This record gives sequence, C-alpha cells and structure tokens, in this order.
Amino acid sequence: MEIKGRFDHFNINVTDLERSLRFYDEALGLKEISRQKAADGSYELVFVGDGVSSFKLELTWLRDHAATPYELGENESHLCIRVAGDYDAVRAFHRSRGWVCFENHEMGLYFINDPDDYWIEVLPLK
Repeated sequence: MEIKGRFDHFNINVTDLERSLRFYDEALGLKEISRQKAADGSYELVFVGDGVSSFKLELTWLRDHAATPYELGENESHLCIRVAGDYDAVRAFHRSRGWVCFENHEMGLYFINDPDDYWIEVLPLK
C-alpha cells in the first residue's frame, strides 16, 4: 500500500493567544484563517496562514495551563518561513524588534523567537 500524505498544519501551544497572533502577523505576515473555541472556554485554537499555500500553523491556547512558559526541552524542531522581497531589510526589521535569536552568516540564514520562545528559521524566497 502506498500512502500519499499531504501537510495540513503544525501546532504549537501559546501562553497569550492575542500576543502570538500579533507577532505572527507583524513578523511574518501570517493571518488568521479560522478559530475554534471550546464551549466551556477550556481551549481556543486559531489557525494562521500565508494566503498562498494550504499549510496552516495552529496556535493553541489552554485555559488551565499555568501562565508560565512551556518547557520546550531539547527538541530542536523549528518552523521555516521563506520571505519575499529584500531579505536584508526583513532581517534588519526583525533585529530592530529584538526577535533575532541566532544567525548563521556562512549559511545565509537566521532564526527569530516567537513570544513563547519557539524558533522560526527565516530564508529568502529564492
């Protein structure tokens, strides 16, 4: 049997949903696509996307999680976003906001942190 899977979405848990939505919009241009709220208020899911691909990032807020940061452990997983336009200008903007957390000049890439300390690799579109 050959299975042909397709990427749909990736989930991260966030401590402040509105703060995360502002970050993903301002830093990467990702916009809200849909929202689901538990009837009892125990969770809220917001899917954001780039308006081009079908891939979505799911931001999950859990009411009963302590207001402390999530423990991300040693898992070095990360998202990667390609940005159009002037890559150096985008990097300068990210630097001016204090979001750049790692740069690899030899490889021509850098990473930014979201409000919950998830790392996002930023590459030029081409």
